[in-house]
Amino acid sequence: MLLSACAMRLRAYYGRRLTGRIHDVEDLVQDTLIAIHTRRESYDPALPFTAWLYGIGRYKLIDHFRRCGIRTTVPIADVPEIGVEGEGDSVLARLDIDRMLAILPAKQADAIRLTRIDGMAISEAAERTGQTETSIKVGVHRGIRKLRAMMQGKR
Repeated sequence: MLLSACAMRLRAYYGRRLTGRIHDVEDLVQDTLIAIHTRRESYDPALPFTAWLYGIGRYKLIDHFRRCGIRTTVPIADVPEIGVEGEGDSVLARLDIDRMLAILPAKQADAIRLTRIDGMAISEAAERTGQTETSIKVGVHRGIRKLRAMMQGKR
């Protein structure tokens, strides 16, 4: 399921950069999936999976351009934003979120999941978990601060 979701994202990623070159896109997708499999030990579960995936994809694309002698320039205004699209994206995003929240203490992870992901009000989250509204607010604040520090490499 993971490799299928990765393949969908990689096809879109390469397809935007290699328009009209379907065979090259498929070759790059397969090369990247093999690289993901062979380099899986280099993945740090504490960091987002999609960043690691696109990093490998980017290097595979650069290698392809070098092999083919392709030099491409694109105006910065034409570069699309990377957004969440399709079912495969939601699987990868959920994987990233679950891994990140697993690092936190359970109360902080629950507070973030209920208020920031599920969209509950502070009072609803407090009622559901049996905590006070203040402890939910503090849990969200401390949890997000810890996640931010971890993503910036401060752990």
